[in-house]
Amino acid sequence: MDIFLQLTVSGLSTGMIYALAAAGFVVIYKASDVINFAQGDLLLLGTYLIFFGVAQVGLPWSLGVAVTLLLAVVVALAVERLVLRPLVGEPIISMIMVTIGLSSVLRGITGAIWGPNPRSFDSFLPAGDLVLGPATLSTARVLSIPIALAVLAGLGLFFRHTRDGIAMRAIADDQQAALSMGISIPRVFGVAWGLAAVSAAIGGMMLAGIVGVSPNVASIGLRVFPVVILGGLDSIAGAVIGGAVIGLLEVYVGFYVGHGLNLVVPYVVLVLVLMVRPYGLFGKEIIERV
Repeated sequence: MDIFLQLTVSGLSTGMIYALAAAGFVVIYKASDVINFAQGDLLLLGTYLIFFGVAQVGLPWSLGVAVTLLLAVVVALAVERLVLRPLVGEPIISMIMVTIGLSSVLRGITGAIWGPNPRSFDSFLPAGDLVLGPATLSTARVLSIPIALAVLAGLGLFFRHTRDGIAMRAIADDQQAALSMGISIPRVFGVAWGLAAVSAAIGGMMLAGIVGVSPNVASIGLRVFPVVILGGLDSIAGAVIGGAVIGLLEVYVGFYVGHGLNLVVPYVVLVLVLMVRPYGLFGKEIIERV
């Protein structure tokens, strides 16, 4: 029972980091119908920015977190303004291909600045273990779960109760109607990319504190696709549920089955969901009649 509880906490903590990255997919998709293939690399950027601020510059953690979030937003807004905004009105595939190229650029920049070697530093999450009955759990992993849930809940409230969040929902429903109502699509796109960067940077900072800083963090980008497909491309709640399910499946299969199948099972889920329920558990079903 203690091993099962440890696996569950580990799976949920990993799943919530997946959910933070998936939330970035959802935000950008809601605003522009674009799937951002560079979301995993924004998370990678967050891990290196917090390492740079805290370990290399020597900033206190509170200031290091603020600087990391600010720099992540600046990078995202620069990408949106200089690279993606000129493509507004072009076919969606053009913007998707740009995000694929952006993924390689961000990965190359981080590699050129910090090199390929893994790094580690003292985390803002408390070190040590938490004993719950017969189980010994990592305090950092336990705390990462409510932190991620709080951030995701904030994003959900943003969509429901703020002007920009409602504007994103309006653009997602009907872009032409939103334009006629005076909604600024470039502004909304900028807000969407800024929020996606914040979500990814928070996930990156938590991941840096749990497993350290490494170029391998970028691989999470592809592993998040099963999360967003399972939960639904336009649902924050779906990102939470999808992240939890995929994270738990990975650790359970990895421990009880092994043989590397934990790396395969998320994509098995992806294929099955696309076959049975292509709009995901919470995604909006769109039926076109011709």
